Amino acid sequence: MADVLNLLEDLIRKARAAGADAADAVLFDSASLSLSQRLGKPEKLERSESGDLGLRVFVGRRQAIVSSTDRSARALDELVERAVAMARVVPEDPFAGLADPDQLAREWPDLDICDPEEPAPDSMIEQARVAEEAALAVPGVTNSEGADAGWSRSTVAIAASNGFAGSYSVSRRSLSASVLAGEGTAMERDYEYDSKVYGADLRSAADIGREAGEKAVRRLNPRKVKSQKVPVVLDPRVSRGLLGHMTGAISGPAVARGTSFLKDKLNQQIFPAGVTVVDDPWVRRGMRSRPFDAEGVAVQKRTIIEDGRLTTWLLDLRSARQLGLATTGHASRGTSGPPGPAPSNIYLAAGARSRDAILGEIKDGLYITEMMGMGVNGVTGDYSRGASGFWIENGQLAYPVSELTVAGNLKEMFLNLEVASDLELRYGMDAPTVRIDGMTVAGM
Repeated sequence: MADVLNLLEDLIRKARAAGADAADAVLFDSASLSLSQRLGKPEKLERSESGDLGLRVFVGRRQAIVSSTDRSARALDELVERAVAMARVVPEDPFAGLADPDQLAREWPDLDICDPEEPAPDSMIEQARVAEEAALAVPGVTNSEGADAGWSRSTVAIAASNGFAGSYSVSRRSLSASVLAGEGTAMERDYEYDSKVYGADLRSAADIGREAGEKAVRRLNPRKVKSQKVPVVLDPRVSRGLLGHMTGAISGPAVARGTSFLKDKLNQQIFPAGVTVVDDPWVRRGMRSRPFDAEGVAVQKRTIIEDGRLTTWLLDLRSARQLGLATTGHASRGTSGPPGPAPSNIYLAAGARSRDAILGEIKDGLYITEMMGMGVNGVTGDYSRGASGFWIENGQLAYPVSELTVAGNLKEMFLNLEVASDLELRYGMDAPTVRIDGMTVAGM
């Protein structure tokens, strides 16, 4: 790691010598291995390695960003020259600039977010084989779309002329299976997936495959239902999408532009009392854990929604300055663009009642296991998406349904939801089962 940081710090020194008032640099080195097989035969085995660095320079309040995969001395000299020349001619940005020294991360804990072991291809092939065979063994499963296994490791390094220098490594392991049940035009597809920092923490391949097969079979012979307003229950694999809509709406740039349906809701009730949303960058082995943000700013655990009330925006330095606030340490970036805010490990905290208790009160309703389309208006909160799942009758999942559309408005949906107690932290953005009353379900 020291060599990488020395490279970035040398790049910054060159930028300052070339006329930049300030500069920062980021570097990403990554390696990945992915494979897939279908019906017992390998379809893909790929390994890739990449390295990319980006330099951002400031001349007064003007900034320019350049990136390169070439780290030779000549290429880096040209990179610096080009960046400074660009910064001298672009328009001023009154909100651009690096963090103040008192905002920087100075020390951070070991988050254990990098598995030192690179898996052997043979072991990943075996995982995919077991997952697919377990899925195909489920009665009713008739075909396979394949099983996929993946591994990656990345090193992230950041240095800046304000004195910050830091680096860390992250790893990912994943395994999935996707199969079809039924015959001819009556076939249905479903999948199961898991991803972890450490390979040892992955669910067993047999469990992943079996669940994929069972889910596909449960979807056979779907019915259509009449259009009506009913309670809708979101399975955890789709309910976490609500957090994606919320984080987009409380992102500093959207708020500053006035293009968010929550732009005037800070410190107001947007969920029912008792609902909590937490953003925690310190989760050990967390999928989105990070020791500092992409501007070198210190991060911390934050309660985004407390007792239903919105407590903060997600801010990087630029959007914080636009809004007259302090950054919340949520900056994220690549090598070729400026930072922008993004959450770390964010989750909708578990409620008091079980999934079965919430379902048991519903005479007629829709349980959604899959959603399609992107019919969400971030400015108004209007929501309309395709859905499939199961119809609820007298508190039980009665039969599969498909070709439905659910519609509402996110402001009303947030205020009318109930959260179940079945939270599992699996993906870095997680939610338990969620019930929302009064949504429109469009069918026949």
